[in-house]
Amino acid sequence: MSMDLPRGAPAPHPARRAGVARGVVLLTLVAAIAFTGGMLFADTTDSPHNDKAFQTFWQSWDILDREFYYGSPSNEDLIRSAIQGLLRAAGDPYTFYVPPAEAVYDRQQTAGEFGGIGADVALDTSGNLVIINPYSGFPASEAGLLPQDQILEVDGRSLKGMSVGEAAGLLRGEIGAEVTLTVYRPAEDRQFEVTLTRARVELPTVNARMIGEIGYARLFNFNSNATSLLEEALRGQLERGATVFVLDLRDNPGGLLDQAVGVSDLFLGGGVVVQQRTRSGRETVYRSDDGDIGEDVPLVVLVNAGSASASEVVAGALRDRGRAALLGQTTYGKGSVQHVHTLADDAQVHVTFALWFTPAGSAIQGEGLAPDVEIEPPVEIDPGEDPVLDRALDYVRDNLLPDAQDGG
Repeated sequence: MSMDLPRGAPAPHPARRAGVARGVVLLTLVAAIAFTGGMLFADTTDSPHNDKAFQTFWQSWDILDREFYYGSPSNEDLIRSAIQGLLRAAGDPYTFYVPPAEAVYDRQQTAGEFGGIGADVALDTSGNLVIINPYSGFPASEAGLLPQDQILEVDGRSLKGMSVGEAAGLLRGEIGAEVTLTVYRPAEDRQFEVTLTRARVELPTVNARMIGEIGYARLFNFNSNATSLLEEALRGQLERGATVFVLDLRDNPGGLLDQAVGVSDLFLGGGVVVQQRTRSGRETVYRSDDGDIGEDVPLVVLVNAGSASASEVVAGALRDRGRAALLGQTTYGKGSVQHVHTLADDAQVHVTFALWFTPAGSAIQGEGLAPDVEIEPPVEIDPGEDPVLDRALDYVRDNLLPDAQDGG
């Protein structure tokens, strides 16, 4: 690199010239040694990506180390930022890096318990982090946050450009610690701040009850207990005389695929539940078996824009196989499958490796499932009221109860 002297500047003294020359030689030697060291390190790393094109990465790192005025960030921060940038370049919100501290909370959520604000979140089509479902009785709900509220910042840190995993990781933290959110509410076109105290969030799985002779169960997520708990609820309701069943998957963000297959199997005979296809075209078909307790029970499924992933697998399977009508709103449209890899430092890498398709071959990703009977919730709902469920129960009474089917 050359640098011109400012016009009119005096020529440097010969001694200074010699000092500058020695400095340039020294810097050149340091750069050569650093670059060579970087390349030697690269050569010892067993990766097909350590080719000639990758030399510019080491070169850039060495330049930052050598010249950055404020001092180079730690190697740990540089490596993590490089990984984040690498995965972000994929352009997929479900392919992302989770640092070690945040991965702890990710694993806690899978286990059903973590410290957080008590809300399901997702990225909308514009990349905004949106609240899908604030859990009743938890910090987000108690502070008055609503579905479709956009979280712009967490403790002053902008979420712009973050993956859903990175952003959600900032919401989680130590139980009892405060977190300040900058929120935009589209319905009121206003922005505001709210400070919450993180609470222990124990995710509910099933809430079941009898409504007359209708068995009702709301499934909140597909954790490792989802199938067994739903089967237990269904069995109890059948013993109490239930003749019809309502499966409520509203605001269920998904979870484990094996549980989606298991829940579907409760209501299906032998056949296809979901088809999974990788980029190479390899297809894996997940199937249900005969002999489960809910196979002959008339059924409807409630869904909405917060029904995602495993919820859409179940809803798609039950409709395509002719077992249930879908009532409510079009689902979220998250039909991609992620592998979660734990790295050497306990960080995680989530990477999309396949897509899901319903038994009839319909894509879920980016499409969602349109309901057979659309039920839009009213703008204002009184506490404790559920007008969408009320309309679904009317549909069941008019179409599925034995008296309705007999014309009575």
